[in-house]
Amino acid sequence: MSLVTVTGLNVQLGGHTVLHHVDFDIDAGEIVTIVGPNGSGKSTLLRAIIGAVPPDAGKVLRGKGLRIGYVPQKLHIDPTLPMTVRRFLDLPVRVNDAAAAAALDEAGAGALMTRQMAGLSGGQFQRVLLARALLSDPQLLILDEATQGLDQPGSAAFYQKIADVRAAHGCAVLMVSHELHVVMAASDRVICLNGHICCQGEPEHVASAPEYRALFGTGTGGALALYRHEHHHSHDHGHDHDHDHPHEAAE
Repeated sequence: MSLVTVTGLNVQLGGHTVLHHVDFDIDAGEIVTIVGPNGSGKSTLLRAIIGAVPPDAGKVLRGKGLRIGYVPQKLHIDPTLPMTVRRFLDLPVRVNDAAAAAALDEAGAGALMTRQMAGLSGGQFQRVLLARALLSDPQLLILDEATQGLDQPGSAAFYQKIADVRAAHGCAVLMVSHELHVVMAASDRVICLNGHICCQGEPEHVASAPEYRALFGTGTGGALALYRHEHHHSHDHGHDHDHDHPHEAAE
C-alpha cells in the first residue's frame, strides 16, 4: 500500500526549476533514502511531500489521514529564549506528560526533559526533534539530513535509533542523507535525485548504476569528499543550498 504517490511533480523556486517530472512513491514500512548533490532538490521534494511546497505541475497524493512525523535539517531556536525540552514538545500542539516522556524515552532522550533547548548538544537536539516527530505516532517518518553535524558514532547511533523506531511502529522512513556508506546498509530503496530521478532501486543496484557513478564516482570516496566540501560551505553560509543553487552540479 502506497502511503504517498508523487506523479509528474514540477517545482519552481525563485524562477528556477528545482524538480521536474518526478514520479515517486513510498510504501508502508519501507526505508527509502534520497541521495544527490547539492542543489538537486532533495529538501524540496521532502517539503512537497509534507505539503509545505506547492507543486507547479503534477500531484502529491497522501493516504487519507496519513500521519507524518518530520525531523527538519535545521531548526533555529533563539539561544536567549528560555525553553525547556518539555515546553518544546508542546509546540505546536500541547501533549500530556506521559506522551512526552514516552516519546523522549523512545528517542533516547529520556533524561533531557527539564533541560534547556539552548544547552543541548547536536546529538541531543536531534533526538528531541525525533521525539517531537514521534508524538504523532507516524505512519511515515521523514528525516532531512538529521545527522548533519554529528560525528560518526553519534550518526551511527541515531540511524540505529531510526531502525528501532521502524521496528517498533512499523512506520515507513523517508530520509535524505549524504552518508552513503550508512545509506547503503540501512535502506530498502535508494533514490538518486538531481532535479529528476536519475536512478532508483535496491542499494546495490543504485551503487553500480552509471547515473549514480556520474554524480558520486565509484565507491564512497568521491561522495564523502563531496559531503565534506558541501558542508563546509553550508556551515559557512548558514543556510540550505538545496534551493539556492538549483543548477549546481557535483564536483
